[in-house]
Amino acid sequence: MGILKTFALGGVHPKENKLSANAAIEVLDPPKQAFIPLGQNLGAPSKPVVARGEEVKTGQLLAEASGFISTPIHSPVSGKVFKIDNILNASGYKQLGIIINVEGDEWMEDIDRSEDIVTNIDYSSEEIIDKIKKAGLVGMGGATFPTYVKLMPPPGTKAEYLIINGVECEPYLTSDHRMMLEKGREIVVGTQLLMKALKVDKAIIGIENNKPDAISHLTELVKNAEGISVQALKVQYPQGGEKQLIKATVNREVPSGKLPISVGCVVQNVGTAFAVYEAVQKNKPLFERVVTVTGKDVKKPSNFLVRIGTPVQQLIDAAEGLPESTAKIINGGPMMGKAISSTEVPIVKGSSGILIMKEEEAHRKTESACIRCSKCTYVCPMGLEPFLLSRVSRVGKFDIAEKEMIMDCIECGSCQYTCPANIPLLDYLRLGKNKTGAIIRSRGKTA
Repeated sequence: MGILKTFALGGVHPKENKLSANAAIEVLDPPKQAFIPLGQNLGAPSKPVVARGEEVKTGQLLAEASGFISTPIHSPVSGKVFKIDNILNASGYKQLGIIINVEGDEWMEDIDRSEDIVTNIDYSSEEIIDKIKKAGLVGMGGATFPTYVKLMPPPGTKAEYLIINGVECEPYLTSDHRMMLEKGREIVVGTQLLMKALKVDKAIIGIENNKPDAISHLTELVKNAEGISVQALKVQYPQGGEKQLIKATVNREVPSGKLPISVGCVVQNVGTAFAVYEAVQKNKPLFERVVTVTGKDVKKPSNFLVRIGTPVQQLIDAAEGLPESTAKIINGGPMMGKAISSTEVPIVKGSSGILIMKEEEAHRKTESACIRCSKCTYVCPMGLEPFLLSRVSRVGKFDIAEKEMIMDCIECGSCQYTCPANIPLLDYLRLGKNKTGAIIRSRGKTA
């Protein structure tokens, strides 16, 4: 594996609990009724182009992008549009969505459903980006930023490196791991397509060394793929963060307030690379993804290929049901995920896992006074002072929060994980970021 690299500042080592790492990807049946939110990307929600009562096919356009930072949404099922109405999302809020009563599974004719792996990448950069844009691709690691936008560096910047994120440092989650093992060839072709779109000649696939099978498998696959290398990384959370991964792989630091492209890097998740392969080579829009369902008391920790719009309950049923010990259900992993209030919320493009926690894990310990131990500052990968930021956010001093660079927080939860006083630091940081961000945006509108 060579030298194990990592980022330099902060980080923690939570127990990995990769209970589903050996569970091969299973294809889940389409739901009987699909609930498809129209806000599935970072940016503006999509605009419906179908109406109630309309018959749709799997892969058909349901909603078009409503702005530059927006993506189209395609039907994950075939059937009839039941209604366009508010539906509950994973955050517990209602948002506009399309509900489809499922009838059979008839796909759009132009989607290549064969198992043949297409390696020819004789496309121009513009053609690749256009296909990705039309397919509705977003960052599959959870950020859901429109993929095509990342492939169009702003004037004055130039991409030098494409970094493929195969870290999956969040405890419990294994969907990316299984993708690398089972869809490695497609991921490599997707990486080549992304390189061509960005016009770069160097790509690095970063994988933590707790996945030696994925490292060896992809290392073998890239032997004849010019410009692509696999970099084994030391296990350290949150290495999957863009800035941390860039530091670990190419030793460049993204300045405060800047994007990775400012240091010549573009980061894409391995799931996104696979989706790029399917969009460009198979003409398949993004309407399904791999989701981990796991937990210490879950009878069958699993990785499922799931249609977007499938209720979480269907995944839980496929994992042999909700354990009696269940105290909390998390959308995502234990460090950055958020609790859901209902198992009827749907899987969306950014869903990576469903974690079912028992009482001993889910119960929050009693908060006590901060003892100024500085552990939260020591583990912060962004070099911030979480104790200060949480305190000023708690009392509404958002001018101080902005000055102390709260917008640089990546919400990794390392501070809260290590706090001996059990202070919900991440909760206050999220509150502070939300309020401070709104203030900054309002200044821009009135300037």
